[in-house]
Amino acid sequence: MASRIWDTKEIRRKDVSVGELYKTMHEKTKLQQINGDIGRAKLITDKNVHRPGLALAGYVELFTYNRVQIFGNTEVRYLSSLKLEDRRRALQTILQFEIPCVIVANSNELEQDLIDLITEHGVSVFRSTLETTRLVYFLGEFLDQIFAPSTVIHGSLVDVYGIGLLFVGKSGIGKSEIALDLVERGHRLVADDAVGVYREGEDILIGKSSNIAQHFMEVRGLGVIDVRSVFGIRAVRKRKRIEVVVELEEWDSTQEYTRTGLDHEFISMLGVDIPFIKLPILPGKNITVIAEVISLNQLLRSYDYDAAEVFNQKIQEAIKKKKKQGTGANRYFERDFE
Repeated sequence: MASRIWDTKEIRRKDVSVGELYKTMHEKTKLQQINGDIGRAKLITDKNVHRPGLALAGYVELFTYNRVQIFGNTEVRYLSSLKLEDRRRALQTILQFEIPCVIVANSNELEQDLIDLITEHGVSVFRSTLETTRLVYFLGEFLDQIFAPSTVIHGSLVDVYGIGLLFVGKSGIGKSEIALDLVERGHRLVADDAVGVYREGEDILIGKSSNIAQHFMEVRGLGVIDVRSVFGIRAVRKRKRIEVVVELEEWDSTQEYTRTGLDHEFISMLGVDIPFIKLPILPGKNITVIAEVISLNQLLRSYDYDAAEVFNQKIQEAIKKKKKQGTGANRYFERDFE
């Protein structure tokens, strides 16, 4: 495992407001306001959503009240099966906690009396036409991104043949120039200089540029250029999975660089191990073509083909074959028929 080559500060968002959730997701999740702007400032502090069926029935030992509360068919029909006073009592069971909001799925409806009770506790109520499973999926996807660990890396991220290459190295080493050369050859720029990185799920890293610097690039001696305007929309993309980290460094004759590629190196970023290549720069060395080969080689590895392993096997087979055939002298005397 290679050591971390740059200092990164992991950022974890601690909360998101109900208002921000509604503003961002109301179209995708078909959210309708039921009790106006009540409770929009309340905070959601957990990326998961919760269905409070057991809590409504009175079991609150494991009730995760700080999550978005989803009322699906089960919760709504359970409340409908109770007498009015029991319905209010069941709802009071979860309202004693600081829940962020209630979303009623499947176009179900709560009685106005219950909506008034929720409103009295300053909690937002929304209704969605989506099925519960689909609603949970969309909300989970949004909250996963909000609460995902993230950081900012000084480098350039380029989509090369569908593989996300993150170029890092000291300032002035030529990261932007290599990225620009790759774009000129038909590849796509994701971010330059400051690459926002966040973890999606448990083992995927996504890189993107900031909203302000999106698709702009600083080239020393030239200044700032707009890659999308110069090369067209095909030359850029908003986000890309990071699949290989390439560290650019000046050639150092005292260092050892891999010759075979048999020992695969990885670097840990936000708890995810990413293939890592240290690439020395020499005058006359075509780094752009090498970057393309790195991407193509990574594509082959994704199909379980490792050129270094195949080459090593061929060498081993050749050695075994030569041992079986014996030395040249033995073969000479084998043909001495005297």
